[in-house]
Amino acid sequence: MTSYDPVLRASDADRDHVAAVLGEAFATGRLTSVEHADRLAAAYTAVTTDDLVPITRDLPDVTAPARGVAPERQEVAAVFSKVVRGGRWIAGRHTALRATFGALIVDLSDAVLPGREITLEVNSYCGKLIVRVPRNAHVIDEVGALFAKRSISGGTGDGDGPVIRVVGRATFGKIIVSRERSDWNLPGTP
Repeated sequence: MTSYDPVLRASDADRDHVAAVLGEAFATGRLTSVEHADRLAAAYTAVTTDDLVPITRDLPDVTAPARGVAPERQEVAAVFSKVVRGGRWIAGRHTALRATFGALIVDLSDAVLPGREITLEVNSYCGKLIVRVPRNAHVIDEVGALFAKRSISGGTGDGDGPVIRVVGRATFGKIIVSRERSDWNLPGTP
């Protein structure tokens, strides 16, 4: 008689463990930054534990949390300048975005998001801050404004998308968070 081993759904802890293995492999030179980003993206989109197995099959296991996993906190700032951050990059679980007398444009559509929920702490003082989120993202708006313009869209994405909590403040500036670039130049905005 053959025993049946059901396929188990992967938990956040399972995905985090794989991320730790990948982080250690990246930190010790076993993976390139591109390989690390690709495998990390696959780990956080895995549905079953069987989906996780091939991601680390050629890597040694780790028992302690890795130091090379996506940063817990990250900051991107534009002060008296224009800064554009896009393409394939690893965002932190808590990413601070700051535009002071400048323009900061951040595109998360190709970024590797470390987990199901990340927090963007946005702060625009006499500046312009534009964030593009993935199509399937669920955006939670907790942004305040004082003598400023703000447009946070994205609402509810599909059930498999990441949750992006946007907190912070715009003062004498502008904050736009959307899914489409066409939303970045809203009618009537300076």
